[in-house]
Amino acid sequence: MSTDTLVLYDTTGDWGWLGELYGIMAANLASHFGAWTALPVVSYSAGQMSQFSAVIYVGSTYGEPVPSAFLSDVLAYKTIPVIWVYDNIWQLAAFTPNFAATYGWEWSGFDTSTVAQVNYKGQQLSRYASNSAGIMNYSMVSNGVSVLASAVRSDGSTFPWALRSSNLTYIGENPLVYIAEGDRYLAFCDLLFDALGPATPTRHRALVRLEDIDPTYDPTALENVANYLYSQGVPFGFQVTPRHTDPLGVYNNGVPQTIRLKNAPALVKAFKYMQSKGGVMMEHGFTHQYSNVKNPYTAVTGDDCEFFRLTMNSDYTLNYLGPVAEDSTAWASNRISSAAAEFAAAGFSAPKIFTFPSYLGSAADIQVVGQNFSARAERSLYYRGLLSGTIDATRYVGQYFPYVVRDVYNTKVLPDNLGGISPDNFFGFPPRLPAQIIADAQRSLVVRDGFASFFYNPDDDISYLKTTIQGFKGLGYTFVSPGSL
Repeated sequence: MSTDTLVLYDTTGDWGWLGELYGIMAANLASHFGAWTALPVVSYSAGQMSQFSAVIYVGSTYGEPVPSAFLSDVLAYKTIPVIWVYDNIWQLAAFTPNFAATYGWEWSGFDTSTVAQVNYKGQQLSRYASNSAGIMNYSMVSNGVSVLASAVRSDGSTFPWALRSSNLTYIGENPLVYIAEGDRYLAFCDLLFDALGPATPTRHRALVRLEDIDPTYDPTALENVANYLYSQGVPFGFQVTPRHTDPLGVYNNGVPQTIRLKNAPALVKAFKYMQSKGGVMMEHGFTHQYSNVKNPYTAVTGDDCEFFRLTMNSDYTLNYLGPVAEDSTAWASNRISSAAAEFAAAGFSAPKIFTFPSYLGSAADIQVVGQNFSARAERSLYYRGLLSGTIDATRYVGQYFPYVVRDVYNTKVLPDNLGGISPDNFFGFPPRLPAQIIADAQRSLVVRDGFASFFYNPDDDISYLKTTIQGFKGLGYTFVSPGSL
């Protein structure tokens, strides 16, 4: 039998296009465990699941015409784990003679109570309380059924969020929507181990990277951070944008300014020192900004997006307009080669790990990066059409991972599940302090072989970094180098 995972997703109706995005997200997670095949559930043929070691079906379209061949095979292949997410479980129940006796539970309908918490493996995972799509409730759950996680209503009462009986694991909502740090999405990420990697031993690793470093940075501050991390036995990544530019003179009294890495010898020396202390250089774009226009904030390196076009409204909300006008494989390749030339001019080999500025890039950009780097360290955009064949740049979803995956772009992606330390409000984005990151790292312990990954800007007080490092160690995490994954 193959060790592949079969991922099935919905495609019909007005919202059928969302199904492919959820299929992509499920396939990305499945890739942590090995190979996968994804296809619309309506294309399923009799006996197909016998070629796979596990099946994930994401039911996102209410009333999707699920083929009887699939329903029959779920019942027939009792040794193949099936993870059924959300919609259309009633079709399996109607197809199965005496479903309640067979599986020990019976669905009753969606509960639309306010639920802001899901309890799983002793942790209180968060949930976006305004998500009112509903979570499946049950008219009967027998003692022989394993309730894997529980939804907690605002009045404190609970009901099953996920349960398992025989080869069927059922999750009563779609955990691929409204994802946030410390979210019930982590329970889904962990439940995949039961079906796809049940023998996986428990371990908890951590990653830290220093972000948004460009030729204007203070070398002494960087060396101090490197010394602290080295003293704690903490290897780290540091993200470098090799060319700083301020085309509108926002931070230079109205005078345009560009600074190249090769013209900052003290910083070059600091980078080499950081590498000697366990630092792994990572590339963070060529200029981390776009042209001579605000995109969306200042047009300055480190503030703005490079590969994606954004504008800002008066209330600081953002308009995501899509890839920049010049976007193409050739344009993205030129950005990458230009950055490599800047690193070479300063005496460095091009880094092997890449993070998109602001996490935003087109499918073409991401594919170019995959051809030039061994891994990305980030959250990424995934576009409709990556499975079905024609990219729709207007429909996409973002996703983070609590473990290493090889995503649908066929690139290794390192975990980036906790975000970054942000002590101050930035254009409407609220602060995110060490206590919040540590709390979400604790929630992330539910992933049996998962990571707690965060970033820190060396411009901020080093006390924030120290607090977070010690908090992670107190939770039992072991820091590893991004270059070792």
